[in-house]
Amino acid sequence: MDNKIIGQRLRDLRQSVKLSQMKLCKLNGNISQSALNRYENGISEASNEVLLWYADYFDVSLDYIFGRCDEPQGKLYNYQPKAFENDERMQDFIEMCFDPSSAANAKLKEAVLKLLKEQQK
Repeated sequence: MDNKIIGQRLRDLRQSVKLSQMKLCKLNGNISQSALNRYENGISEASNEVLLWYADYFDVSLDYIFGRCDEPQGKLYNYQPKAFENDERMQDFIEMCFDPSSAANAKLKEAVLKLLKEQQK
């Protein structure tokens, strides 16, 4: 984690609604002003609880807070898991699931294998 990026995002979020560090700490109830100052200056690492509170309070994604994207709503993912890339076991499993004597199953198997290959692209 890059504490400087996270700290800057935390500061930007607070300042975007014109809150002082002290007022934000009172709203949260669990952060001291000195701790918040250390978080915003990248000196200390904010806990997961603090980061989740920020995400919920300011209605932003953790991707944004972590600096993984510049959109407060976060990344829109094109779900493409790499778990099955070049995984012969998955292809063997698909082969095992379909009865080779059934024409309908053969077509379904082809469709599943085609989808699997497309996901690998």
